[in-house]
Amino acid sequence: MCSPGLKSKIKNRNSGIDKSNNNIKKRVNMMIKNKENEKSSFFSVKNGLIAVTFLFFILFIALPLALVFSEALKKGIELYFKSITDKEARSAIMVTLMAASIAVPLNTIFGISTAWLMSRFDFRGKTIYNTILDIPFAVSPVIAGLMFVLLLGRRSAIGQFLMEHGIKIIFETPGIIIATIFITLPFVARELIPLMQEQGKEEEEAALSLGASGWTTFFKITLPNIKWGLIYGIILCNARAIGEFGAVSVVSGHIRGKTNTLPLHVEILYNEYQFTAAFAVATLLVFIAVITLIVKNIAEKKHEESIKMAE
Repeated sequence: MCSPGLKSKIKNRNSGIDKSNNNIKKRVNMMIKNKENEKSSFFSVKNGLIAVTFLFFILFIALPLALVFSEALKKGIELYFKSITDKEARSAIMVTLMAASIAVPLNTIFGISTAWLMSRFDFRGKTIYNTILDIPFAVSPVIAGLMFVLLLGRRSAIGQFLMEHGIKIIFETPGIIIATIFITLPFVARELIPLMQEQGKEEEEAALSLGASGWTTFFKITLPNIKWGLIYGIILCNARAIGEFGAVSVVSGHIRGKTNTLPLHVEILYNEYQFTAAFAVATLLVFIAVITLIVKNIAEKKHEESIKMAE
């Protein structure tokens, strides 16, 4: 038989264990409740962010685009097609496509060359060159246009020399092309430089050591490795070339049927209160933007996959 003192100790120990178990249960329940509260809070924040994003999408993207098409088709389909097929609209389309078709290939060549230089070689002034490359991003397009007016206009020495030899740059199509080239200069290079730096040059060096020529190495090794990044950069360059307004507005002279691009033509129609025609031409830019976004998303996914493979 146990003594009364031993029974008392056992009883106290059991009560202590029960209290400890109760405390543990309370803590576990509190942890479960906290996790449930955190989970519900997370979902409430998530749903709130989704709602805000959706609201912004409706107010600032979907609704304005719907209004553009609504206004463009307000007076019937015949006036819509007449607005986008008249002489001045066709001229604006041709000037826009001409500027983009010249600027994009030239900047593609420049971008590949610059990316190769920056990723494969070390040279004095590399940091300065890398900084200068971003000037078209940093400078206002209007300022860029004024730069070319001062450099190539009638009051400059270069402009007077060109005028004497029958070459007109400012307020002509060549001025639009030069301004477009400047504004879209860094796009391809900025997409390729980090990609080529990540990939390294081991494969190219191996090909050269096995007797391959420089051009063979480029077309067989380098180009396949950077193709999706290159396509992505070309898409961005082309989108900016087609939609450029500021610099082109300064150097074009706004000569109707001659030096107007699509954005400038839209502005002129709107300022003349030809709202239906202005929005009709604007839908052409919307269609180009949609096609660009579709191709861009495809190229972007492939571009990300190529970067992951390089890592």
